[in-house]
Amino acid sequence: MTTYILRHGQTNYSMRYLVNGDPGKGVHLNEEGRQSLSHAGSTFPLYSVVTWLTSEFPRALQTASLLRGVPSAELVVDARLNELDYGQFEGGPFLDYAVWLDAHGADECPPGASESQHEGIRRMLTGVLAACEHPGPRLIVGHGLIVSVLLWYRDRAEGEPMPLFLPEAPYVKPVAISDDDLPLAITCLLNELESGRGEKISGDSGPAIFRIREGLAVATVDSVSPSHSPAKKDLPHA
Repeated sequence: MTTYILRHGQTNYSMRYLVNGDPGKGVHLNEEGRQSLSHAGSTFPLYSVVTWLTSEFPRALQTASLLRGVPSAELVVDARLNELDYGQFEGGPFLDYAVWLDAHGADECPPGASESQHEGIRRMLTGVLAACEHPGPRLIVGHGLIVSVLLWYRDRAEGEPMPLFLPEAPYVKPVAISDDDLPLAITCLLNELESGRGEKISGDSGPAIFRIREGLAVATVDSVSPSHSPAKKDLPHA
């Protein structure tokens, strides 16, 4: 059997690179996000999905609902698949959070948050692994971070440590993992997190490069020069 994991459709928040880690906020798909789902059936066999799993977030639930069509298959809502808790950065630009993350690392909780980035990834990985308890094939509608982690694992070079910042995951493009491979992948990733072998994209000696889409550096923070302080960088906004 196979588990498909994909990111929800586009929202006005994600289009503007604003973070939302609170499922109580009504962040739904925008028009482009809804339209993109009409083409999803051409990329993988939706008709064969037996179990659908989503986070508690409205955008994930909406994506699953629109992809399912007639709700004949089982739907499971699992809080372990929820987006990262961003604490005081909730609703703000991703780059505000990225500057903090670069300074404090992935094992520290942001102010007002309930988890660190590594703790959030561990939680999501356990949610993905728990999907195997349900009949397959399965489709998980989650968030960009977990999809980015799985894509990195699939494509990484041997011995490559998990970077602190990962390329942005595409919308509604599934990562397919077989039942034979999924437990091994999750175990390897959990061990990677336990070892703490993370790194910045640029390494420790140069400026940190924050990327919010693959191949595009949108901001750099040079910790040596006061003229390049994070507060003076242009951050994405509407």
